[in-house]
Amino acid sequence: MGSENTGATVPTRHPAGPVAVPGLKPFAMAMGIGAPDAARWDAMGRSLLVGDEPMDELADWMITTGMGTTRPLFEQALARGIDSVADAPQPLRDFFTAVESPPAWLDEELLHRGEQVLRRGGFDGLYLARDVSFLGGYLASGFNKTLLRTGALEKGPAQRFAETMQWALDVQNGMEQFGPGYRSTLHVRFVHSLVRRHVAAMPDWDEEAWGLPINQTDMAATLVGALIAPFIGGLAMGIVPSRGDREAAAHLARYVGWLMGVADEWLPTGYRDSVRILYHTMSAITNPDDTTRQLALPMANDPLSWNYPNLPWLRGRIARAQHLSISSMYLGPGAMRKLGLWPYMPPWYPALRLPVNLARSAATRISPAARRRAEERGQREQAAFKRLLVGSGPAEVGRSAHHLQATA
Repeated sequence: MGSENTGATVPTRHPAGPVAVPGLKPFAMAMGIGAPDAARWDAMGRSLLVGDEPMDELADWMITTGMGTTRPLFEQALARGIDSVADAPQPLRDFFTAVESPPAWLDEELLHRGEQVLRRGGFDGLYLARDVSFLGGYLASGFNKTLLRTGALEKGPAQRFAETMQWALDVQNGMEQFGPGYRSTLHVRFVHSLVRRHVAAMPDWDEEAWGLPINQTDMAATLVGALIAPFIGGLAMGIVPSRGDREAAAHLARYVGWLMGVADEWLPTGYRDSVRILYHTMSAITNPDDTTRQLALPMANDPLSWNYPNLPWLRGRIARAQHLSISSMYLGPGAMRKLGLWPYMPPWYPALRLPVNLARSAATRISPAARRRAEERGQREQAAFKRLLVGSGPAEVGRSAHHLQATA
């Protein structure tokens, strides 16, 4: 299938003008970021119909030629480079030659610093990603329609978030060429293409209304929401990275997005631009419907069934209240109602963490040793949270889409 339907009009899911974005508008205004202008607004609408042409063309070739033959070649190039593939077929060579040629703007030192910043996030960084970005993302019903058609309800929120978290952990542990983040990001890009092809071919998929599955506008919002939004939300919990750290995280997001197949116009050029992209895209895709509650309610209740080593009944209820206290503070009563959740939970967990995180943020500003300890602690906490979600089971990136890869 192609990546773009140039004959179609802007999908009807694209609103006439920006809609309210819980929590983001005041933050954006404080940074001097206004609403998108008419040209930007139209571009976001058109990008709802644009996929990832290089990856979509490669996936089409792989499927047409036969996955049994082409998939091993893809995996070899992913792990060891296209030059390791003897007599590499031209479609494979073209794709990997492009991704193995870093963009001129890539700064390896800044990229490495961005990885270090993400590693310091620990429990609270993951909680913000889960309780604000991930849960709040269900307000974007256009993306929900793709999730539901790939079996999101059957697989459960813990497995879905664990896979997303594993990708983020891979990213922070090495975006160098052939490193874990590089491989994981390109693997996600491949899976996105399979999902795009599979869902768009479904008889009940309404492209005129919803656009293309996993389109450029949705990908831009997801990229910045996953890697940058926790830095925005972290300020209210006392997580205050330096300006240099924020810029490094934005540079990391830019390169990750470039590898992921996000178009240049939607890649953040800095931290402020990251906030702008998130605010503008979310003001275009926030359109809750019945799918919002379908996905949000199971996620809100998911802590009740996590893999606690002891006192599961009590710990599950405390964890549920803890995570709802984060969501409620950031998303606000109106968004919580649209998600089908209790509109207000006292922000007791953010209040408890505020002094702790402020002290740690101050320490990392002045002490290299404190930064190293923060990275080590963050990695331990991230590993512990993954175990809580999936126990000893796998959190393999793309595992939820294995059925698509097997039938492609």
